[in-house]
Amino acid sequence: MASLPSISLLLLLLSTTHLSLSAVTTTSDIHDLLPTYGLPKGLLPDAVTSYSLSPDGAFTVHLSRPCYVHFDQLVYYDKTIKGKLTYGSVSDVSGIQAKKLFLWVTVTGMDLDSGSGMIEFHVGALSQKLPAKQFETVPRCQTKGCQESLVESI
Repeated sequence: MASLPSISLLLLLLSTTHLSLSAVTTTSDIHDLLPTYGLPKGLLPDAVTSYSLSPDGAFTVHLSRPCYVHFDQLVYYDKTIKGKLTYGSVSDVSGIQAKKLFLWVTVTGMDLDSGSGMIEFHVGALSQKLPAKQFETVPRCQTKGCQESLVESI
């Protein structure tokens, strides 16, 4: 049977650990963290200045500025991106939009289909699959999205 001081010490350690893990912030590159969750590192642009990740997978990513990236379509990243990270999936996303025809749609989640090598992007009840290979390298953050769109349409 454990003595009273041992139980008090254990409770103190557990409460301290809970407090310190409730909002873990790390200085390592989030692009290197994504592959440990089964996701490609190029899901986020190169303008990341900091991020936090809690034990339940809730995260916040801060960019130096809002920006655009061209994949198969134009994607807008807000200065702050939030969501929940689990292995092979990102849910409850805010701060990312994709341009579909003439509309901007909010990306709400992403799932890796490792069997097909595709990433499924969710925009509400709709989704689109893109090859995961597109996201193997960290994309460059562009200040303006329309310049490359105009060049591509000419």
